[in-house]
Amino acid sequence: MSKKVTLYVVLTALIIAASALTACQPAAETAAPAAEAAPAEVAAPAEEAAPAEASLAVGIVLPTKDEPRWIQDETRFKDALTTAGYDVEILFSQGDSAKEKANVESLISKGVKILIICPQDGTAAAAAAEEAAAEGVKVISYDRLIRDTTAVDYYVTFDSIAVGAQQGQYLIDNATGTGNPLYLYAGAASDNNAFLFFEGAWSVLQPKVADGTFVIKNSSEAVTLQDKAELTRDEMSKIIGQVSTNWDFNTAKNLAEANLTATTAADKGEVFILAPNDGTARAIADAFGADTDVTKYYVTGQDAEIASVQYIIDGKQSMTVWKDVRTLVSDAIAAAVALLEGNTPNASGAYDNGAKEVPAIQSAVVTVDKNNVMSELIDSGYYEASQFTGLE
Repeated sequence: MSKKVTLYVVLTALIIAASALTACQPAAETAAPAAEAAPAEVAAPAEEAAPAEASLAVGIVLPTKDEPRWIQDETRFKDALTTAGYDVEILFSQGDSAKEKANVESLISKGVKILIICPQDGTAAAAAAEEAAAEGVKVISYDRLIRDTTAVDYYVTFDSIAVGAQQGQYLIDNATGTGNPLYLYAGAASDNNAFLFFEGAWSVLQPKVADGTFVIKNSSEAVTLQDKAELTRDEMSKIIGQVSTNWDFNTAKNLAEANLTATTAADKGEVFILAPNDGTARAIADAFGADTDVTKYYVTGQDAEIASVQYIIDGKQSMTVWKDVRTLVSDAIAAAVALLEGNTPNASGAYDNGAKEVPAIQSAVVTVDKNNVMSELIDSGYYEASQFTGLE
C-alpha cells in the first residue's frame, strides 16, 4: 500500500474515532491544574514507560495524574491515536517542572515527531520546548501556553479571554443599581491562562466599576487601577498577587474568609464574586454562604465539573463556563495528524507568548447556569441526568 493511501486510511480512522469519543461521558470532577513549579536545579527522573520498538509518532506530557481532568484527557488521546494507527506515549509531570523537562527528554530520545505538552509552568517549560525543537520535533502547546520562546508551533486552547468575559458579563447581567460589592479572585500567577481569564473579565467589568455599578472590596491594587480599561501584564500581576487562589480549594476558601473578616457588614449584603474556576468557586461560595452578613451572592465558575453542576442546581453556585474537553482533545489530535502528514493545521487566531505570535486553534466556550444545565450538559451527552439530583 502506498504511503499516501496509508495516510488516507489513518485519517479516516481518526475521524471515526473522534466521532465515537464525542459520545463518551467525561470523568468525574476536575480542577484547573496549577501547582508551583519545582526549582529548576532539582533533578527529576522521567516517568518510566514501556520501551518502543520504533520511533514514536506522538508524545504527550500532561501536568498530573492526580486530577480527573488529565486522566480523562489521557484516555481520549490514547484511544483516538491508537485507533488511528499512531504510536503514542503519555507521561505526567506531577506538578514538577523538572520532571516535565525530563519527560520531554525521554520522548525525544525515543524519536518522537510531535510533542503535545500542557505546561506545568508556562515559562519554565520553554527550555523543554527548545530541546524538542532543536531535534526537529513539532511542539503543540495544549490548554496552557508555553511562554518566552519561539519553539512553539501551535497552541490548542479554548478562547481563554472569552471565558473571563463571559464570567464578568454574567455578574453584570445580574447587577442592578450602583455600589454593588465586587470581590475579585484569580488563578495561579504561574499559569498564563490565569492572566487571560482575568484580562477577559476585566475588559467587561472595568467599565462597570468606573461607572459605579460595582465597588471592588478585596484588592487595593485593583482599586488603584480601576480607571484603566487595559492593563499591562505587570499591572495584572499586582492584582493577581493579591487575589490568587493558586487554583487550590483551601487557598481559595482561606482567602475568601480573610477578605470577609477584613470587611464590614456594609461591604457585604448582596455581593458579586469573580471566581476563576469551579473548584475555587465552590470553596469561595462555601465561605460567603457561611457569613451571616452576606444576604445573597453571585459567583462565577469554569469547567462544568460535576460537583459544581450540582452546586448550580442547588443554588450554591451561579454559573460555570463550559469548555467541552472532547473538542479540545480532538483539535489537538487533528493538529498532530496534519503535522505528521506535512500539512498545516487550521489556526483561527494567535497568542503572544512573549517571544512570538503563536498560531492558535481555539474552541468556543458556553455559559451554563440553572436555566440551561439540561440542554447544554445533559442533552448533549456530556453528562447523564442520573449523575445529579434536583434536575427539572
